[in-house]
Amino acid sequence: MRVALMVEGQEGVTWPQWVDLALACEEHGLEGLLRSDHYLSFDNPEERGSLDAWATISALASRTTRLRLGTLVSPATFRHPAELAALVVTADHASSGRVELGMGAGWFEPEHVAFGFPFPAARDRFERLEEQVEIVHRLWGRDEDSVTFHGRHYRIEACRALPKPLQEPHPPLILGGSAGARATRLAARYADEYNLNFVDPSECARRRDRLLSAVEEEGRDPAEFRMSLMTGFVMGGDESDLE
Repeated sequence: MRVALMVEGQEGVTWPQWVDLALACEEHGLEGLLRSDHYLSFDNPEERGSLDAWATISALASRTTRLRLGTLVSPATFRHPAELAALVVTADHASSGRVELGMGAGWFEPEHVAFGFPFPAARDRFERLEEQVEIVHRLWGRDEDSVTFHGRHYRIEACRALPKPLQEPHPPLILGGSAGARATRLAARYADEYNLNFVDPSECARRRDRLLSAVEEEGRDPAEFRMSLMTGFVMGGDESDLE
């Protein structure tokens, strides 16, 4: 089992706290430190804020030596896919190949309103995610000298996107959610990992079986497809502290 820490960075996590968290993860043997990619606090937007996710990751790369770093997840509504691909490649070089990218459709409407990000209907957001995943995957790739893409939401022309990532073939790409039919098809084609959120073991098994069957149908090896679970925990020095 591989264990990483995921932190909701939009709840006022300061730069010194990020450094302490990263160094503690390294000291105590955790594999990775991942963070949400949000700008607006869920609980107290009047007093809490967020450092930018990818700027934080790139900066932490210079303070760590082995810890893997990444997002769960970067919304498709925040950035153009060519920009996102370049941000991740920059962090990949800064970390000597220790970053991972989680991608999602975006969901927190008040944040989009506050910061001026478009927030279209769910179907449209998922279409944007589908196009973004393909574009990022191709821009990271080494099979094409340049990438041209004409979609409904994005258009790029003969983009060479250099330099390429340090990781071979590319930084791990993480998708997640409830493993519905459309999301499962997208993950089976492009993702290296699928992340499940706050579900019990039996539901994990059902979604895993559905995903691995789809991966195999894509001609990929299910044994190389990673599954992960994001879940919460509480800690205390003794039982009363825990309660």
